[in-house]
Amino acid sequence: MKKVTKAVILAAGLGTRMLPATKSIPKELFPIVDKPALQYHIEECVKSGITSILIVVSRGKTLIEDHFDRSPELEDRLLSGGAGKAAVLAEVQAISSMADIMYVRQKEMNGTGNAVQMAKAFTGDEPFVVMYGDDVILGENPVTKQLLDAYYEYGKGVCGVQEVSEEAILKYSSLKVENLRDNYYRVDTMIEKPKKEEIYSLYSILGRLVLPANIYDILDKTPIGANNELQITDAMKILAETEKMTAVDFIGKRYDMGNKFSVMQAQVEVGVNHPEFGEDLKAYLKEFVKTL
Repeated sequence: MKKVTKAVILAAGLGTRMLPATKSIPKELFPIVDKPALQYHIEECVKSGITSILIVVSRGKTLIEDHFDRSPELEDRLLSGGAGKAAVLAEVQAISSMADIMYVRQKEMNGTGNAVQMAKAFTGDEPFVVMYGDDVILGENPVTKQLLDAYYEYGKGVCGVQEVSEEAILKYSSLKVENLRDNYYRVDTMIEKPKKEEIYSLYSILGRLVLPANIYDILDKTPIGANNELQITDAMKILAETEKMTAVDFIGKRYDMGNKFSVMQAQVEVGVNHPEFGEDLKAYLKEFVKTL
C-alpha cells in the first residue's frame, strides 16, 4: 500500500458568509489569535506525515501565497531587533519551510468536485488527503493522522465524520454507515444536502478525506449536483456504493471559518490556552460575563 504523502486543501470559495471582511481578506487567513486558519491546516498535515501540499485557490487570494512565502524585509527587521525578536524571527522563518507548498487556481466556482479535479496532475496515481479550507479541527491527535490510520488498516477511501443536528445535516451530507469497531464505520452510500426524508443518519462529512486515485475517473462521470455544481460527495457516493469507504468519527474540535459565531468561539477557546496571555483572558472573561 502506498504511503500517503500529499494533501490538497480546498481554499477557492468566495467567503460570502463572512462578508464584508472577505471582500479583500480570504477567510482561510482569518486569524485564530495569532495564526491564520490555514496555518493550522498546514501544521496538521506536517504532524500527520504529509510532505507535499497543493492549495486550490481562486482570484483575489494571493495573500495566501504571500503568507507561506519568505519575507526578507520582515526577517531583516526582526533580525536587527536583537535577541528579543529571535523567537518571532524563528517562527516567521519556519512558516515558509514547513512543507513543499504549491498552488493551482480554480478559474470558475464549479463545486468541490471540480476543485479536486484541479489536483490531478499533482497527485497522479497516488492516494491523497483532501482538507476543506473552512474547517479548522484542533486536538492532540491530528485528524488527518486519524484518517490515515484508518486508510492503512482498511485500504479504502476515508471520510472524517461527526454527528450533527438534523438542522445541520440538511446543509451538509448524510451517510449510511455500519459500525466496524470503536469509532470506525463502513460507509455504504451518502447524499449531499438531503431532504428530511432522505437522511440516512446524522453522521456528516466534516472537512477531511482520504481519497484513492481513481476518484478522478469517477468525477469525470459524475453528473452535476447540488447548487448546479460538481460535488465531491456525489463522486464519493459512487465510490462507497462500488468499493465501500471508511468513516472515522474523529476526535477533535471543529471550527467553521465560514461561520461568524464559530470564528468567535475559536478565538476565545484557543485564546484561553495561549501561553502568553491565556490566564489574563480567563480572568477578563470571568469579570466580563458578570456584566451580561
